[in-house]
Amino acid sequence: MKRISVLGPGTFSEESAHHFLGAVPHQLIPCKLIADVFQAVVSGRADLGVIPIENTLEGSVSQHLDWLVHEVDLPIQAEWVYPITMNLIGRAGPLEGIREVLSHPVALGQCREFLRARLPRAEVIPVGSTSEGARQVRERASETGLAAIGSAASAALYGLDILAGHIEDHPDNATRFVLVGPEPLVLSRPGRSKTSLLVTLPADFPGALHQVLSVFARKQVNLVRIESRPTRKRLGNYFFFIDVDSPLSAQPMPEALAELDSLGCSVRVLGSYLSHGV
Repeated sequence: MKRISVLGPGTFSEESAHHFLGAVPHQLIPCKLIADVFQAVVSGRADLGVIPIENTLEGSVSQHLDWLVHEVDLPIQAEWVYPITMNLIGRAGPLEGIREVLSHPVALGQCREFLRARLPRAEVIPVGSTSEGARQVRERASETGLAAIGSAASAALYGLDILAGHIEDHPDNATRFVLVGPEPLVLSRPGRSKTSLLVTLPADFPGALHQVLSVFARKQVNLVRIESRPTRKRLGNYFFFIDVDSPLSAQPMPEALAELDSLGCSVRVLGSYLSHGV
C-alpha cells in the first residue's frame, strides 16, 4: 500500500488524490502545510506527495514550484488535472454579516469577483490550506461573521454549512496536481508522455533564450509550457521551467538535451512521466 502525503484533511488535494488513485491501494497522510507534504516524502514517512502546481485562473503556484527546485530533490512521477468547485462555507446566516473569509491564497484568488461583488467589506485572511480555513471557522465557534472558501468535503468534515456554491470566477476552473517521490507509481490508466525540465542559461545576452527554444524547434519537439522563476542568486537571474510533450528517452529528446549542453546550459530533469486529463 502506497503512503501518500497531501494537504488535508478535507482539501481538494485529498479529493483529487482519491479520484486519481482510484483502485490503487493507498493511505493518505494529511499535512497542514505544503512544506510538511514534501518533508513527509523526504523523511520516508510517505512514499509520494501530492502537490498542486497550477490553476486555470491563478496560474502557477510559485511557492510549490520553488520547493521542487530549491528545497527537495524529488522527481515528478505523474500528473493529473482535477476540476475545482469553490464554496463559501460557515455557519448559516446572511452573507452581509460575514466580516472575515479564510482560505488558501490560491483559492481566494480564484474567487475574487465573488468576494468583490458579494462580500466587499469582508477581510480576506490567507491560511495554509482550504481545509485549514474551515477548521479555524469551526474552532472559533464563539465568534460570528466568519466564513471559509473550500470544498464541500471540508464543510462536511467540520460540520459547517455551504453558504454559497460554485463561487469560482470561471466555470472551467481546474488545478494541475503532480505526484512527487523517489519511486514511480504503476498505474493502469492511459496518459500522455511528458517531461519537465529546469533550464539555466549560461549567460544573459540577447538571443540566449531564443537559442534554447530554437533547439527544440529544430528537433520538432513540442513545448507545452515555459515559465521563468528567479534563481535566488542575484536579481535578474532566472531558471526556466519547460514542459515537453515527449518522454525523456524518445528521440529526438536525447539529441536536444545534448545540444543544450553544448550551448553551456544547465539542464535538470524534474521528471518524465504520464500526464492524465480530468
